[in-house]
Amino acid sequence: MKAMYPKNGKVILHIDANAFYASAETARNPSLANRPVAIAGNPKERRGIVVTCNYTARKQGVYAPMPLWEAKKKCPELHVLKPDFPLYREVSTNMFNYLLTISPLLEPASIDEGYLDITNCFEQGSPLEIANKIQQTILAELKIPVSIGIAPNKFLAKTASDMKKPLGITVLRKRDIETCLWPKPVVDMHGIGQKIAEKLYDVNIKTIGELAKAGDVLLKNILGVKGIIMKERANGVDDRAVNPNRTSEFKSIGNSTTLSTNATDERDAALILEKLAVSVSERMKQKKVVTTTIQLTIRYSNFKTITRSKTISNAVNEKKDLFHHATNLFQKHWNGDPIRLLGITALQVTPSTKVMKQLDLFTYEQEAAKEPLFKTLEHLKKKYGESIIQQGVNSKEKQ
Repeated sequence: MKAMYPKNGKVILHIDANAFYASAETARNPSLANRPVAIAGNPKERRGIVVTCNYTARKQGVYAPMPLWEAKKKCPELHVLKPDFPLYREVSTNMFNYLLTISPLLEPASIDEGYLDITNCFEQGSPLEIANKIQQTILAELKIPVSIGIAPNKFLAKTASDMKKPLGITVLRKRDIETCLWPKPVVDMHGIGQKIAEKLYDVNIKTIGELAKAGDVLLKNILGVKGIIMKERANGVDDRAVNPNRTSEFKSIGNSTTLSTNATDERDAALILEKLAVSVSERMKQKKVVTTTIQLTIRYSNFKTITRSKTISNAVNEKKDLFHHATNLFQKHWNGDPIRLLGITALQVTPSTKVMKQLDLFTYEQEAAKEPLFKTLEHLKKKYGESIIQQGVNSKEKQ
């Protein structure tokens, strides 16, 4: 299988959830399937604007940002919903958590799309096989359709994922750009908006191919350094690496699992929650973050999904703490119906370096009593330097 990967280059996937908000709403409420659905700021106000809509609505002429009154005129049967951002964040977290099981080199680009470097994932199959697996798994477990671009760099992968929607998989190689990319209008190129396109039109650059062949001096004069970068992209050149550190922008870390058979016993659910707590704890420690808010997700066999969270006094990232609070939430909110999916998410994560000490769940009062001592130590450090007082080591801890 390694022979299907480049010897020196990379294999990058761009995964893009199709009509994400509407798809998340349909996943929660399957009765919306095959119905035109739009998300709008305020469905009760006819002056509202369509934020996004599904492909069924788009086929009937609805698009964003169309005024809601016009959308309803074009599609009287349009089902309009207010945005539910906690739901969208939950689905996004679950999607990215799954992608991390394929490769640790994941860079979220927004709530509904991201880049995945699978250059060293040849043991999992060919790039096309991995893309198919990702697409089918996200559709089966999250009920979210995704389009995937496969390419040697991020720009071409993003371009490829836009070529077939919904549920498309497209391979775009550098040798394909002359026929696939160059004939297209320059305004269709990723990274070029209407304002930049108009500047290019003024110098008679109307297609991506014309941009690829334009002079560097001309492009730098009208667009600055970005003009040279856009020319490189038009020629299929993009040396940006997939940056996993961008995942820190997403203030949550979680994991969920869809069960092969519905769980009906609290003991079975506890075993699953323990495994999820281990996974979330390991990822939190890897990213060196802690949390004070833990969320539990339960999806029942009828696909009804609930999320419940709990805020605690002390920042944690240990398995036992995550498990403790998740099971408390489960015992409080499970209605006894068969369970299809369980998930644990650490919300509003914070770098552990910003937390002076992660307190044990049962020693908060003891530590609070030491506050005057801590203030004295801080005063001495400020006056005489950080090295004036150092942490002692218990002799028992040395053994």
